[in-house]
Amino acid sequence: MAPDLHTQLAGIDLQSPLVLASGILGVTASSLAAVARAGAGAVTTKSFGLEPRLGHKGPTIISFGAGLLNAVGLSNPGWEGAVAEIRTYQALGVAPLFASIFGRTVDEFVAVAERAAEAGPDLIEVNVSCPNVASEFGTPFEADMQVLAAVARGVKKVAGGVPVSIKLSANFGFLERAAKTAADQGVDAITAINTVGPGMVIDTHVRRPVLSNRMGGVSGPAILPVAVRAVYEIYRAVKLPIIGTGGVATTDGALQMIMAGATAVGIGSAIYDHDLAVFGELNQGLAAHLEREGVTSLAELKGAAHG
Repeated sequence: MAPDLHTQLAGIDLQSPLVLASGILGVTASSLAAVARAGAGAVTTKSFGLEPRLGHKGPTIISFGAGLLNAVGLSNPGWEGAVAEIRTYQALGVAPLFASIFGRTVDEFVAVAERAAEAGPDLIEVNVSCPNVASEFGTPFEADMQVLAAVARGVKKVAGGVPVSIKLSANFGFLERAAKTAADQGVDAITAINTVGPGMVIDTHVRRPVLSNRMGGVSGPAILPVAVRAVYEIYRAVKLPIIGTGGVATTDGALQMIMAGATAVGIGSAIYDHDLAVFGELNQGLAAHLEREGVTSLAELKGAAHG
């Protein structure tokens, strides 16, 4: 029997476990469709909020050799522009689409989720790593369990039948607690992780930080071990499907995520180095691995590292 890359995530059938991560090529229907046709099992929009946002001034993304540093600043067209692109994409009939949302307050998360759900995405991904402006110090939503619970509960309430995934970062020391908090509110999946840091790169010729924002989130191969550890811990803590995201650029990296407990694997920064060909390469690599090992499906490998 030929190796089977098909997987099911929160009731969603994916022909491949590879998912375009939020933030790259996720603004327009045409770019999302191009990724799907390249071999992604699902695609995720760039995070969008209630209102259009320009983000930070350039430069906002740089390569530092072992990955990327980015401070895009949540630039997005607002929910109306995002929903229009979602509907255009849906008419193309390609892979499932996940809508990534953010808000500045709990109420904003709920409002954006309600508008996103009306467009009928296959899943709503909730980016709780952004700062809570209702907090005196701008504490990220995921850092406060009561606030995290309120976001998860509110989004689930308005999502209707659309599955909800909470996107967590590894920037705090309580991933398992955060995952359990979200699970207790009835979410359907966990996405882990977001970028780590923030980090900084200094131009030694001009003696100044390279990014206009000075600091930015770190992504790419450098964070793979952090992401794999995070998925491992979350898999141990909750019985929810996990979209393992962070630093995957090779077949081995994807397999590490799956063996740590991921049902699906997010691909983001690797596109900068490999272009869209990375999806086909990883699908071929995963199929070849299954054949070599005499394994018929990825489900047999999920969580294998927990032995």
